[in-house]
Amino acid sequence: MVSKIDQDHQRFRQIVRGRIRKDLRKFLSRDELIAREGKRFVSIPVHDIDIPTFRYGDNTGGVGMGEGEEGQAPGGGKDSGGDQEGQHILEVDVSLDELADILAEELELPRIEPKGAANVQTVKNRFTGIREAGPSALRHFKRSYREALKRQIAMGEYDPDDPVIIPIKEDMRYRSYEEVRKPVSNAAIVYMMDVSGSMGAEQKELVRLVAFWIDTWLRRNYEGIESRYIVHDVRALEVDRKAFFSLREDGGTRISSAFKCCKDLLEAHYDPSAWNTYLFHFSDGDNSSEADNRECVNLLQDALVPRSNMVGYCQVASAYGSGNFINVLREAFPDGAADAHGPRLISSKVNTKDDIMDALRAFFTPGR
Repeated sequence: MVSKIDQDHQRFRQIVRGRIRKDLRKFLSRDELIAREGKRFVSIPVHDIDIPTFRYGDNTGGVGMGEGEEGQAPGGGKDSGGDQEGQHILEVDVSLDELADILAEELELPRIEPKGAANVQTVKNRFTGIREAGPSALRHFKRSYREALKRQIAMGEYDPDDPVIIPIKEDMRYRSYEEVRKPVSNAAIVYMMDVSGSMGAEQKELVRLVAFWIDTWLRRNYEGIESRYIVHDVRALEVDRKAFFSLREDGGTRISSAFKCCKDLLEAHYDPSAWNTYLFHFSDGDNSSEADNRECVNLLQDALVPRSNMVGYCQVASAYGSGNFINVLREAFPDGAADAHGPRLISSKVNTKDDIMDALRAFFTPGR
């Protein structure tokens, strides 16, 4: 039977999910959401949910009644408090899995069907019962003391006025377990970003938000995720997450340098038969030359697209760039390098935060 408090809690969670879905486009663009990210939960501010309050009747006399009009501060001061209700904002902890599910429901995203799932297995220990022998690390203290209590009562040794229970070897009980082999799908996400002079703070903030939601959705679909980060101007190098979102350099742009670095990284660490690989490149689309555009297309065709579940290109707006690279990709891959499961190379423009939802829908609707 579900208790009343459990019913109320379930109803409250349904209300919260409804509020998040209603304002999902706004939630996707919240900068502070990423700042509050923990290991499993984020705190989301939810408006328009009434907080229970005490309501009092009108005072008709008694203590506290004095001269002056209702609502007037003592002494008639100018800095008296207001008499209007404030807007209450309630912060609710929501798991990243639940957030990903809400995102999937609203965008109608299909669950991803990982490739190579049967090739990677993890062994987990599942506790299935109690036994009389085992290592001390698996000793079940509660069951051991229960057996000792039963023995002492049966032998007439238990004194309720002096309840001392001393287990002996025969009383000890241990958890028993069995090994469970579970197929697991690992995924590697490689984020690449143009950090040339035209990629300013606003562009990086868009990249950070898109990457956060990409990461949230993919982690909902995979047991294990490894994220790698590459930055480039005319040359590319791998960096950590913090540097990826904060590094800014001047100079030109050679996108092929990032693709070459990514190719080397995949060949060194990620066997395509065992890893599901997702590549995402972020740029304002202003590449150095037509020759480098052709080099990028060749790298994608020969090395990156064939070994990846998906390659996503996200172009952010820049006041300084021509933004032509997205057109180069769409001309070179008119069908998105499609196979039987749909397009494998997907491009999207994110000019403002309002475009984040559309980009996520474009990237993950194929369900790759």
